[in-house]
Amino acid sequence: MPDAGAVDEEKKEFEEVLEKHRKAGKILARVADDSKRMIIVGEGLLDIAESIEKMIRDNGVEPAFPVNISLNEFAAHYTPEADCKRTLGEKDLVKIDIGVHVDGYIADMAYTVDLSGEQGKLVEVAEEALNAGIAEIKAGVQVSKISEAIHAAFEKHGVKPIENLTGHKLLQYILHPGVSIPNVRGNYEYTLSENEVFAIEPFGTNGAGHVVDTDQVEIFSLSNMGNVRMRETRRILNFIQEKYKLLPFAERWLAAEFKSKLLLRSSLRELMVMGLITPYPVLRDRDKGMVAQAEHTVIVTKDGCEITTKL
Repeated sequence: MPDAGAVDEEKKEFEEVLEKHRKAGKILARVADDSKRMIIVGEGLLDIAESIEKMIRDNGVEPAFPVNISLNEFAAHYTPEADCKRTLGEKDLVKIDIGVHVDGYIADMAYTVDLSGEQGKLVEVAEEALNAGIAEIKAGVQVSKISEAIHAAFEKHGVKPIENLTGHKLLQYILHPGVSIPNVRGNYEYTLSENEVFAIEPFGTNGAGHVVDTDQVEIFSLSNMGNVRMRETRRILNFIQEKYKLLPFAERWLAAEFKSKLLLRSSLRELMVMGLITPYPVLRDRDKGMVAQAEHTVIVTKDGCEITTKL
């Protein structure tokens, strides 16, 4: 017979984990809502990203990854450089992807703003696809059913889901632990269990429906620890491990700590070559079609799900 005290203690610890996910979600929902006032023509991308990240830290928690501000045909993984001067233009389709963590327990949320007034359909359909996917979530459901609902919502409106971007499970300090929620139909056999945490993340486009890497990389994550020859590179690696663990970080975050841009770039290149950090190239639709995104984080329940990132 299992020890009753041990079982109670394990249940208590598990509830504490879920409460940290909920706390992260509540903070993120408020920050995301407040951030929408900044998504206006003429606002600087760097100011937006740094302001949102400051809002998160002002709540006593940390970003789970650098704020992504992906414009137009660019779908994901762009965060402004430390010296970015770009401002939002009147034709921009703006995707804001924000993450918060509490002791490594993550909430992840995204929304799209159409500054042009010409891409409202894409934005609405991405939101509809998100809601369709969430409506299917409960313990015992296979991922294929969720993906089918997302795909069907896009298909109904003649919008292509992006086939190689997915929602994903969330674990402590791990943003993409290996279980995905694809946005296209298929035979996905993974079955959801009660109390698992997922980010549901549809991307829709009027382009190819497939993203490709660009040459630009601003975001990285630690993949391994190892011995490095250069002292400054070793210092940077130790800083990454201590500060961010396995969560993504931006080069501009390191630029505030390590003043030499040339040396920082050289060290990051060395760490990539050694396989100690993973780069995340900026992604764009293959045919340069416009891309919209919507995302919430959910906790799977017996009869449905709890959306942690909803106001």
